[in-house]
Amino acid sequence: MIKLHDSGVYLINGQTLIPDNGQASAAIQAETGKTITREEAARNTIAYEILSEHNTSENMEKLKIKFDKLTSHDITFVGIIQTARASGLEKFPVPYVLTNCHNSLCAVGGTINEDDHMFGLSCAKKYGGVYVPPHQAVIHQYAREMLAGGGKMILGSDSHTRYGALGTMAMGEGGPELVKQLLGKTYDINMPQVVGVYLTGKPQKGVGPQDVALAIIGAVFANGYVNNKVMEFVGPGVSSLSADFRIGIDVMTTETTCLSSIWRTDDTIREFYKIHGRRGDYKELNPGQTAYYDGMIEVDLSKIKPMIAMPFHPSNTYTIEELNANLMDILDDCEKKARVSLDGAVDFTLKDKVRNGRLYVDQGIIAGCAGGGFENICAAADIMEGASIGSDEFTLSIYPASMPVYMELMKTGAAETLMETGAILKTAFCGPCFGAGDTPSNNGFSIRHSTRNFPNREGSKLQSGQIASVALMDARSIAATAANKGYLTPATDMDVYYTNPKYHFDSRIYANRVFDSKGAADPSQEIKFGPNIKDWPAMSELPKNMIR
Repeated sequence: MIKLHDSGVYLINGQTLIPDNGQASAAIQAETGKTITREEAARNTIAYEILSEHNTSENMEKLKIKFDKLTSHDITFVGIIQTARASGLEKFPVPYVLTNCHNSLCAVGGTINEDDHMFGLSCAKKYGGVYVPPHQAVIHQYAREMLAGGGKMILGSDSHTRYGALGTMAMGEGGPELVKQLLGKTYDINMPQVVGVYLTGKPQKGVGPQDVALAIIGAVFANGYVNNKVMEFVGPGVSSLSADFRIGIDVMTTETTCLSSIWRTDDTIREFYKIHGRRGDYKELNPGQTAYYDGMIEVDLSKIKPMIAMPFHPSNTYTIEELNANLMDILDDCEKKARVSLDGAVDFTLKDKVRNGRLYVDQGIIAGCAGGGFENICAAADIMEGASIGSDEFTLSIYPASMPVYMELMKTGAAETLMETGAILKTAFCGPCFGAGDTPSNNGFSIRHSTRNFPNREGSKLQSGQIASVALMDARSIAATAANKGYLTPATDMDVYYTNPKYHFDSRIYANRVFDSKGAADPSQEIKFGPNIKDWPAMSELPKNMIR
């Protein structure tokens, strides 16, 4: 299913892998008729090409990167802009998008959340940015639809800033790095190593992007195989995947601890940009004839099975088939791991979820930047057509990743199909990923197509004795479980005809609601401050002598 090479690997013509051993030079000569050094071949990766185009230093070992675009959500943009303002900000130097998908529920904390939103809108007007109102889109879906571009680089203040499937090298960093970009400074890092992800085959019917992502995470997290490296997706298997499928794998690369990701692009991605009215943003990206990678992950897509990441980490992975076959043993192992993750704060068990030898779950969620895509939700609708989630404890909530996605789900009938089953469709919101929406009951067990299942991400308060837990799964197997009224079921067990409707992007939704300054700042615009937003206190200049 997945093979990790223990040395560097050369990729020839995008098809042939040659391990970096004593015979590599002769094999490359025989394959290409040319000789090439490792250093030369390392410059033939897609990642090297993009980094070199954005590096402002004269040393490719010590990078000073300037990004093309920036993006933040409403948990982070207030502090970022306030810090930049205190440091002399006059105008956003590059397109900066402020989305409002984390603090969307304005019922907690008084007026704080909506005050943050109004601050963001006024700053977008004053400094020349883009403001996406609450419920319109989650941060990463808007970036895919409206910001990504082939060969470009985007910096975001959310950890899952990943648009590699669209040919954009994106990175998630803390607010200070965005402040530096707003002030014309650079992102300074050593040249990262690049690890290839060589895809072959085609996924089985019922296997989705989260299954592939979890299989990769399970193989590389604990051993640090891609830690702080760039993952570059290549190989013939890439072309067997739709754009949505690639995006679903790509967003989860954050959970491998890699620095960033990039994919080779083809006509499928060209079509994505065409659908979104941005043909000019497509760029064909491929590694050179002979490219060197510091490591290589081989993935046979045809052998990936429906996966589950048990609490409390995305790398705690099993096939659903394996879990069902060894249920009590694996649940016992989960309890042992939980004692470490939860530091003994509460008693934790999932064994009480076993009913007649099967694992029962309390809740299913398909949401956000990982699960809320059009293709995932349509597949879930196909699986659940004519079914019912029942009237017992099990619930199912679905959050389309953007209003354009939601609109198309209504037009195709997928939304109607899902709502008829008893599922609830909600607006674009990142809450289920970090514990701000659909919090289960105490001792509840939730399966989610979202990004993380860390302790407390589902709303637990250990200090109050409250515990719930999340397992990560693909939308397809969540739907299969929902169709079986909460009993864990892999989608490959279901006999389903997948309709695979074509997606049409309705740009009018954003045109009618999103504020886009087109880069024009308005210095006369007054910033709107809420009671929770204060300017930095005035600071005097440093004296010539610190000690007298």
